[in-house]
Amino acid sequence: MTALDTTDTAGMDTRTSAKPRRWHIAVFLAPAVLIYTAVMIVPLVETLWLSLLKVDPKTNTSFFAGLVNFRTLFGDPRWSASFWNALWNNVWFFIINMVVQNPIGIALAALLSVPTLKGRAFYRTAIFLPTILSFVIVGFVWKLILSPLWGVAPSLLKAVGLRHLFHPWLGMADSALTTVSLISVWQFIGIPMMLIYAALLSIPDEVLEAAEIDGITGWSQFWKIKLPLILPTIGIISILTFVGNFNAFDLIYVTQGALAGPNFSTDILGTFLYRTFFGYQLQLGDPNMGAAIATVMFAIILVGVCIYLFGVQRRLRRYQF
Repeated sequence: MTALDTTDTAGMDTRTSAKPRRWHIAVFLAPAVLIYTAVMIVPLVETLWLSLLKVDPKTNTSFFAGLVNFRTLFGDPRWSASFWNALWNNVWFFIINMVVQNPIGIALAALLSVPTLKGRAFYRTAIFLPTILSFVIVGFVWKLILSPLWGVAPSLLKAVGLRHLFHPWLGMADSALTTVSLISVWQFIGIPMMLIYAALLSIPDEVLEAAEIDGITGWSQFWKIKLPLILPTIGIISILTFVGNFNAFDLIYVTQGALAGPNFSTDILGTFLYRTFFGYQLQLGDPNMGAAIATVMFAIILVGVCIYLFGVQRRLRRYQF
């Protein structure tokens, strides 16, 4: 082989070994990236920037104020009392959904995964149906059901001789938030049920057959075999519940109004943000303070998601197939 042939062969090998540039990936991803940036990233950055500004009442112009809005939110008694009340209510709202909704969803999924159960398709549809309903419909329907004047609940309790147990739960400060939380549980319990149900169906038959050979059947099989295998799915449901509850607004607004009555007992961060940013009745809107509240909400959600991703998800990966 001559020197020229050697050079040509080396050049061909170099061109052949070079990886082709996959420009089509960028072309297909570009529309989604542009839309996500316009809808999510830009408003997020603008909100963070707005939280660092204040308006001069004399000139009606904005100026950079640093962390003044956050010091007002946490230090001014007029703001801090409302903020901590809303934050605690939001935490309780999340706890009710986490402790009630997810375990019941897991139990329903376990029951629906039993092969001998008749009418499984009907039960799945009936339980999941409230999830696709509008917040407005759910809120007004439950207000009518629980109304002490024309509601269905007092009539049903009266029919079984338990009328004395009925109370205007949505109108009592000590029970309104728990009642609204349970309404939220009723509406969204279909989501964890369907996710867990899909996870249970994805367990290989070989694993279950091996458990049956070892004499592990029934609920013992669920606790010892199935539950450890669906822990990653339970973790995803938990973080989705956390994010969804700390972004909640619609159901409280429909059932209790923007003032989140009675006496702000159902006020959460979403309704507090709404009144602060846009104003309501005699309260004037303050976009800068509203942006500060939105930034705090974003920080809470970000910290929670990071704790899950770096502290919980890594430990759950060993259960995945």
